[in-house]
Amino acid sequence: MNIIITSIFVQDQDKALEFYTKTLGFVKKHDVPSGAYRWITLVSLDDQDGTELLLEPDEHPAAKEYQKKLFADGIPVTMFGVADIRKEYERLLENGVKFTMEPTKMGEVTIAVFDDTCGNLIQIIQK
Repeated sequence: MNIIITSIFVQDQDKALEFYTKTLGFVKKHDVPSGAYRWITLVSLDDQDGTELLLEPDEHPAAKEYQKKLFADGIPVTMFGVADIRKEYERLLENGVKFTMEPTKMGEVTIAVFDDTCGNLIQIIQK
């Protein structure tokens, strides 16, 4: 069994698409109309046949509540791996990304958390 797609709820698909591609560096794989919204998936530049990230509208009341509570409690919705967390942290800061936790050593890994501007906190990790 493999993970093919994982999703995160976003408040605005266009804003999320711009942030995740232009700021974070993901590559758009699919952008297909789906009713009032779109099926937008992204992949890593380094693994374009790998797991896709679905930017899912948070229109369902349960999704909005879930997203709002996780954000308020400081809980990241997902985690992305990076080779050099200090370098990535500096790059993202230069691009205006707001961090809620700067790179912090936690045992054998270092993590940082930032606001994706679309209602989520995202954690990056360097092993």
